[in-house]
Amino acid sequence: MTELIQHLIDAASLGSLYALLALGIALIFGIMNLINFAYGELLMIAGYALVLLASTAVPVMLLVTFVVVIIAALLMDRIAFKPVRSADPTTLLITSFALSYLLQNVAIMVFGSLPRTTSVGSGLDRSFDLGGVAISRLDVTVIVVSAALIAGLVLVIRRTSIGIEMRAAAEDFEMARLLGVNADRVIAITFAMAGMLAGVAGFFLVARSGSVSPEFGVPAVLIAFIATILGGLGSLPGAVLAGLSLGVVTIACQELLPAGLVPYRDAFVFGIVLLTLILRPEGLLPQRARMTRV
Repeated sequence: MTELIQHLIDAASLGSLYALLALGIALIFGIMNLINFAYGELLMIAGYALVLLASTAVPVMLLVTFVVVIIAALLMDRIAFKPVRSADPTTLLITSFALSYLLQNVAIMVFGSLPRTTSVGSGLDRSFDLGGVAISRLDVTVIVVSAALIAGLVLVIRRTSIGIEMRAAAEDFEMARLLGVNADRVIAITFAMAGMLAGVAGFFLVARSGSVSPEFGVPAVLIAFIATILGGLGSLPGAVLAGLSLGVVTIACQELLPAGLVPYRDAFVFGIVLLTLILRPEGLLPQRARMTRV
């Protein structure tokens, strides 16, 4: 029972982190029909900001990091995506790929290609005992913060005027514009929210790995993309459910596979994802993938 509880906590922590990553992708897709592969570079920017600010007080470090990532997300929209906003979705997708590689190479020129190590979040590595179960502070923090952010996002979308505008834009962007919704404002706020989620997820990733590299965000954005597809493109509840499910499946494969097959864990995880999409090609939540489903 003790091991089971430990595995459930690990799965909830990893799944919560995946859910945060998927939400950032799903938010932008819901408004712009854009799979933003450059989202991973927001995680990278968060990571390098944490490295550079490691010697400052923790509240200042976190605040500045989140502000930097939000500004980077807004600039990403303003400089890269706004000029091609009315273009074909394929053009937007290629733009996101180009932006991703550009930012990675800029990071290589500025910071070098070797990983930068950091002790940011090292205090969260400690564990505390609860009924004989050693629980990591990082796992608890990830679960609590992710739950709070998801709940806050739901409240914003359901209860605020900007949330109403976001839901209207997600339902029919052109009609929302004709009815007076400020498209630039809605998109900017959406990118800012996605940037905030990237900043939080970036901190947790750095706390887990202890290092940052120019390719830091690539594996994470791949997981986010898979979770977004698995949950149903543009569906925020689907993104959360898929992220949590991926966390559970990953930990289950880690613990249940024979020792000789554990190195191939990710192959089994992606195989399960592929099987799920074959059986449910619309995703886990096949309703209309819109924010009105939140």
